[in-house]
Amino acid sequence: MPHVAESVADLLACLQGTVHVEGDRLVVDDVAALRADGIRDLAWTAAFSADEATVEAARWIVWEASQVTGARSASIHDLYMARARGEISGFTVPAINIRAQTFDMARIVYEAAAEADNAAVILELARSEQTYTYQRPIDYSTSVLAGAIAAGWERPVFLQGDHYQFNAKKYAADPETMTEEIRRACRLALDAGYRNIDIDSSTLVDLSKPTLDEQQRENYVRAAELTALIRSLEHDGVTVSVGGEIGEVGKKNSTEAELRAFLAGYRRKLDAEAHGAIGLSKVSVQTGTSHGGVPLPDGGVAAVKLDFDVLRRLGEVARAHGAAGAVQHGASTLPDDLFHRFREAETAEIHLATGFQNQLFDHPAFPAELLSEVTGWCRENAADERGEGESDEQFLYKTRKKAIGPLKRDLWDLATKSEILATQKKKIGFLFSELGVVGSRTLIDRFIKAVELHRPLPDALREAGIPTT
Repeated sequence: MPHVAESVADLLACLQGTVHVEGDRLVVDDVAALRADGIRDLAWTAAFSADEATVEAARWIVWEASQVTGARSASIHDLYMARARGEISGFTVPAINIRAQTFDMARIVYEAAAEADNAAVILELARSEQTYTYQRPIDYSTSVLAGAIAAGWERPVFLQGDHYQFNAKKYAADPETMTEEIRRACRLALDAGYRNIDIDSSTLVDLSKPTLDEQQRENYVRAAELTALIRSLEHDGVTVSVGGEIGEVGKKNSTEAELRAFLAGYRRKLDAEAHGAIGLSKVSVQTGTSHGGVPLPDGGVAAVKLDFDVLRRLGEVARAHGAAGAVQHGASTLPDDLFHRFREAETAEIHLATGFQNQLFDHPAFPAELLSEVTGWCRENAADERGEGESDEQFLYKTRKKAIGPLKRDLWDLATKSEILATQKKKIGFLFSELGVVGSRTLIDRFIKAVELHRPLPDALREAGIPTT
């Protein structure tokens, strides 16, 4: 099992002969040792050490190691702009939400990507997922970058903040306080190394208003304000990829007229905030899916009527306004025979989350005792989320994600995880093929430059008297 260091001295002892510091920079002495035990010890220490100074040191070493090895955080913006210009087409970029086993899941994503010669894959975490998975942006970025290093990845890593969403009730009560929550979330994401953020103010759309502009106004106003904020925080020459959203997932299907109203209003407001500022790279729309799928009383998931024609037409509208196209949410539980249709509809991006969670909990190798702990936790701590008339299977399907954080260490240390991860990797490889990103490495090499960015040496390491040469 990986070692969790409980002091900076303990951590440095584990890494002796693997890395050292020259001045304020990390030097990798043994890349193979780093990709093996070293990076695992760093990931586990960053995730589970009780000593804050040691956690800070581990995070710094992981970040600096990512700069040295080439697995650098990057923005996918320039690839999407090439798509908006019509220079490239015929593929859909998968954006995978990793809720559990983040280090190992990131590792197998990049192993599968290398095998498929694919570099167009995003790893993301929704703002709501941060809470119940016990992963703040800095935790997530550290785990993902560590996983990339373990996989031998030497290309851009696209870290994305998914669904930076406004709570409509909180907004109605106090718009400024709610907006400040999202501003702070954006700052934390950028500080953690994210270079891709999806703003979701679609919850503020008011369909009772008489015109489309009025219906979308709060949505486009807040999306534009936050874009201007993000642009003001760009300090490394990288244009952050910013996404918007017009239709709340699981609600009414989006229309072309709604998208045009949103994009026109957004551009006006953004120019008022920061004239000429770069706008959205993509727009999320609603076409008939729901997050996590709709559970049936027997524990299955209801079939959905996904409108690919709507998705195609909305993508055309988005590209006419300078974005890469439309984004599909809530797709991971769809039947396998539908995924090729996203690239055929020229969908820019697809978000995949619950399906991988289901493959974890429902896998034959998942220990019955731990599954019992998951269900027990849900019954004890999430009972108030049970809907009227909801079966036990529906309730547990809906709430078991909430146990991921409380059982985080158990899931990371799972003795049977290799078998489960092999199944996950097979599904990831299948999705790469169906979505048309196999062989996309040449596109990423052509359009994306991952900027080298170093962080200051933490006091915890400096005070520990870390050996330097």
